[in-house]
Amino acid sequence: MDSRNFVFDFDSTLTQVEALDVLAEISLDGNPEKDAVVKKIQEITDLGIDGDISFTDSLSQRIALLKANKSHLVKLIDRLSGQISKSVAENRNFFDKYKDDIYVISCGFKEFIIPIVAEYNIDADRVYANTFRYDENGTIIGFDEDNPLAKHNGKIDCLKGMDLKGEIQVIGDGYSDYQMRKAGIADKFFAYTENVARKKVLDIADYITPSFDEFLYVNKLPMKISYPKNRIKVLLLEGVHEDAIQLMNHEGYDVTVSADSLSEEELCEKIKGIHIIGIRSKTKITAKVVASADKLLGVGAFCIGTKQINLEACKAKGIAVFNAPYSNTRSVVELAIGEIIMLMRSTFVRSSELHNGIWKKTAKGSREVRGKVLGIIGYGNIGKQLSVLAESMGMKVIFYDQLEKLALGNAEKRNSMKEVFNESDVISLHVDDNSDNKNLIGSTEFNQMKDGVIFVNLSRGFVVDIPALIAAQNSGKVAGVAVDVYPTEPKSNDEPFINQLMGQPNTILTPHIGGSTMEAQKHIGNFVPTSLMSYINTGASFDSVNLPQIKIVPQKNGHRFLHIHKNVSGVLAQVNNILAKYEMNITGQHLKTDEKIGYLITDVDKEYNKEVIEELRAITETIKFRLLY
Repeated sequence: MDSRNFVFDFDSTLTQVEALDVLAEISLDGNPEKDAVVKKIQEITDLGIDGDISFTDSLSQRIALLKANKSHLVKLIDRLSGQISKSVAENRNFFDKYKDDIYVISCGFKEFIIPIVAEYNIDADRVYANTFRYDENGTIIGFDEDNPLAKHNGKIDCLKGMDLKGEIQVIGDGYSDYQMRKAGIADKFFAYTENVARKKVLDIADYITPSFDEFLYVNKLPMKISYPKNRIKVLLLEGVHEDAIQLMNHEGYDVTVSADSLSEEELCEKIKGIHIIGIRSKTKITAKVVASADKLLGVGAFCIGTKQINLEACKAKGIAVFNAPYSNTRSVVELAIGEIIMLMRSTFVRSSELHNGIWKKTAKGSREVRGKVLGIIGYGNIGKQLSVLAESMGMKVIFYDQLEKLALGNAEKRNSMKEVFNESDVISLHVDDNSDNKNLIGSTEFNQMKDGVIFVNLSRGFVVDIPALIAAQNSGKVAGVAVDVYPTEPKSNDEPFINQLMGQPNTILTPHIGGSTMEAQKHIGNFVPTSLMSYINTGASFDSVNLPQIKIVPQKNGHRFLHIHKNVSGVLAQVNNILAKYEMNITGQHLKTDEKIGYLITDVDKEYNKEVIEELRAITETIKFRLLY
């Protein structure tokens, strides 16, 4: 390959910031007009970068506003050293390996650039930048006006004078960086947008580079990770929390967002090329959708349940599914507590009467919850927390769960639902979305309950036989009802709600909002993306609901192979035989299996070649193979 020269801008490319903007914040500290002056300096910076005023004018105006001293440069260097562009800092090896081919051409100043880039093995004689002029007190009063970089088109003249041989690639964020390409003395211009994106520059660049990883990937240069994060496409549907969007954008992923759910047909088309999809409860990830997903690695359910996802189809294709099993627990429990109190006090009935102009002050049918028996069906995360809060209000708690569960506080386990029904003043359902739970509560179960029982269902709509519930209400067996979930629900807020419970007395109906609080959505918006990003970035599947779970830390000084395969004997031996064939030393290996698939993570400390990858992919039982680092 012909030799290549890599010419970097400094401000907003190698660093996340414009150095003179930061210097202004330091030098003007304590000045009451600081914010206004810093804003003015930033405006002048942008005008110069975009070529709207001459760079000489831009520089003169900013230095006049700075009122900086040589002593401020020490703080500036310290501040800049912590603000190296994220993907640059993660790829130090490139700067070590290609140090003789790397140059910095900047309209900034050597006084702070040289100490910063020295950490990346860029020698001072490869840094081309301006220098300050000082007065006898060390105050910055100007710059060396004879330096080509202090003048209009200075980068062009500077690069010409360097007389570099071979291909010249320029990486920068400003119009002055592009000018070297426009003048014909640079071969390619990469618009670097990790820190700032200038439309004027994006429209004329040879390549748009959202991160340094992308630059290395395009040029087939060694990089810390195996695939640029900006090429990982994420589709977030159904209005997931803004925190999720920000987290994944900050990670560098290419994120597309929609407030709507999609039909199966729409999703089959939309999911092509997508690596991660995030949904809530309305979008269905069916087997047909999974078959259409040509690049899908992970699915995030921004809710507790995963019934809307075909987990087996995802597993068969090596697609990890993550949900948020705990994030909205408190929200659901608080709604249950509130509804139990309102139903016991007939609050909803009294409120409806007042709305209709009826004043009916009475204690009839109004009871305290203290001393009453709460029966919980399903003693999982929500059931347990409900148990604790109810007990703190003076209720006696009994529960039934198919699995053996440790009782919290003074709660008591019962051996059957019937026992719970016989003893309870209030019944609250918190079962999972297992299809075996369909019509779990019907006429037989209602007949087993105490007369005048309060019945709450915040779990799943299909677990209750609605006609049987209505019959129990009409007979007086059930005195109050709160329901948040229904056998069929509208697909959007624009569709009407129709249900037989409408109009029933002392009945609270809510539109599936048990977990819909700002706090819960924020927790979900953090938990699910974190799980997905951990899986994508490290291979960790610990929180996955459908893949064997492996908890693992990032690999720092080697390479990582992720191999999902059919769970048959001999796959591990095949993998290790291939690695041995290429004399690759295994530094760590983790294998977890279930009845259908195995998930193998292998760390190696030696450079690999394409033949190794091809042979690992070609193992007959391979479902999905992925390379990290």
